[in-house]
Amino acid sequence: MSTLTSAFPGSSGADSRAADFIDFVAASPSSFHTATEVGRRLLAAGFTEQDEAEDWDSEPGGHFVIRGGAIVAWFVPEGASPSSSGFRIVGAHTDSPGFSLKPRGDLAFKRWQQAPVEVYGGPLLHTWFDRELELAGRVVFADGSTHLVRTGPWLRIPSLAIHLDRGVNSKLELDPERHVQPIFGNSVRPGGLLQILAEDVAAENGLAPGTAIVSHDLITVDAQRGERFGVAREFLAAGRLDNLTSVHTGLEALLAAASDPPGDDILVLAAFDHEEVGSGTTSGASGPLLEDVLLRTAAGLGADLERSRQMFARSMCVSADAAHAVHPNYPEAHDRGHHPFVGGGPVIKINAKARYASDAGTVALFIAACAEAQVPYQHFVSDNRVPCGSTIGPLTATRLGIDTVDVGVPLLSMHSAREMCGVADLGSLAASLDAFFRMA
Repeated sequence: MSTLTSAFPGSSGADSRAADFIDFVAASPSSFHTATEVGRRLLAAGFTEQDEAEDWDSEPGGHFVIRGGAIVAWFVPEGASPSSSGFRIVGAHTDSPGFSLKPRGDLAFKRWQQAPVEVYGGPLLHTWFDRELELAGRVVFADGSTHLVRTGPWLRIPSLAIHLDRGVNSKLELDPERHVQPIFGNSVRPGGLLQILAEDVAAENGLAPGTAIVSHDLITVDAQRGERFGVAREFLAAGRLDNLTSVHTGLEALLAAASDPPGDDILVLAAFDHEEVGSGTTSGASGPLLEDVLLRTAAGLGADLERSRQMFARSMCVSADAAHAVHPNYPEAHDRGHHPFVGGGPVIKINAKARYASDAGTVALFIAACAEAQVPYQHFVSDNRVPCGSTIGPLTATRLGIDTVDVGVPLLSMHSAREMCGVADLGSLAASLDAFFRMA
């Protein structure tokens, strides 16, 4: 049985897990922050960071590499060998939908100062209105230094009053170029947004006054902290549950399995960036990051290309990404026979058009992991009238040829600025992933 229990809401295990997850989300406002926070926790657990430009370390123990907003961690057991080992991989992603700041960070109308933004991924636009937002990500200064930044609640996208649009409650039409530009000031403080941010970052880091930001990767995030709710506090609401639920539970499972290594297989957590926009980057699932880690680790164990591919053939991947729970107000949006619900355990995602990588064999293996962990599981299939989204699963499977199953925590309000999940589902997914790492 898995060493991680699913723990129902109200138990000490569920309470501590939910509190830690809320802290994790708060520390991870952007993909870059997420990779850094995962790395911090790995270092605390005794993992070592690998420099990609240095000789590769395949010695027994835990290792990780950060590339931009992505992180891959792996644990090599004492008995790892090219002749007997494979890779047990949990894949996830670190990015979430929102609004990216454009290169020139200034708009103005009358006395209003606004931040020009570009839509990132597929956010539910109306949910981002009338809430305090912060910018988070990385900035590069003229001196070449790079800094992680978060502004705190600087921004807000205000709605138009119903008095000025009487039909808004029957038909809301939003122009993604004109209507989503947030305000951040009214000329009380001089300077554009990037100048103000540069001054703050320079002061905090001891940079020379007047040092300018020359480029940035900044995205909006809900400034409100995550919160449990419901009559039994069985639910949890926060931004970026898609897909920090998978990153956190995958990390939890990796650390648990690494503390008591189950066999010869190498345990891997791969948290990619840019999934919400297609994964086509050096830090995305379509890029070479995971393959680089696997091949270099195999080579460090003495494997040539043939032995490395043999190791791939012994491997399996769980693509962990958020899943859709049945919506009580919109049952017509769901397949009539498959209604995964919040609190019902991990969701196995299946699609006949291969938008998910699950097949009969990999589904059966994950069901066995759930049985070993003693947690329930559910199935998701799209209504035939509704186009199905996708995940890193098909990308990883086709790039590496490794059998893959798609699973995830069931959510409501997916791609909202503030999504919701069930507290019990966090424990259930963590336990099933731990069992997956340990399966013979």
